[in-house]
Amino acid sequence: MTALILGLLLFFSTHSARIFAEDNRAQYITHFGLAKWKLAYSLASAIGLGLIVWGYGAVRLDPIVLWAPPLWTRHLAAVLTLPAFVLIAAAYVPGTRLRAKLGHPMVLGVQLWALAHLLANGTLADLLLFGCFLVWAIASFAAAHRRDRAQRVVRGEGALDWDAVAAGVGVGAWFVFARHLHGVLFGVVPFG
Repeated sequence: MTALILGLLLFFSTHSARIFAEDNRAQYITHFGLAKWKLAYSLASAIGLGLIVWGYGAVRLDPIVLWAPPLWTRHLAAVLTLPAFVLIAAAYVPGTRLRAKLGHPMVLGVQLWALAHLLANGTLADLLLFGCFLVWAIASFAAAHRRDRAQRVVRGEGALDWDAVAAGVGVGAWFVFARHLHGVLFGVVPFG
């Protein structure tokens, strides 16, 4: 459990700089440069993510069960992760209406992903992992919208054609992950 907690602290301390320490982040970038910030951010995030994966895998061998979710929540989780993948894809496909309207579709996708997994899993490790991601994504979305308002960000309309591309990429990634990778990586087959 220690590795999981340390990984979560390290990963979210870097990913929460824009939520809780925007001024410190800006000072670091001004003093050391954007390239060094990105290097430090990436390194700390990668170590944190590695600890999360390792720690979560270790804790799953001897889980502390808090509640027993009904079987149907697994099916609901599989369905909820579909729009999560589409939203995450929309964050990276340029010119989508989803990004133009929502502003930050990736953190909305992370919210759906985390909520889906919280509903379908009932161990302490699941609560820590997916609960942290859900709380972070909610805080990140709120902070990003505050920044957008303060900076008077105006987005273009976006195009439905690009939404179709994002939907295709998201659905394809969701299918491959759910059908082939989730079982191999995590030992749980969503449609099994």
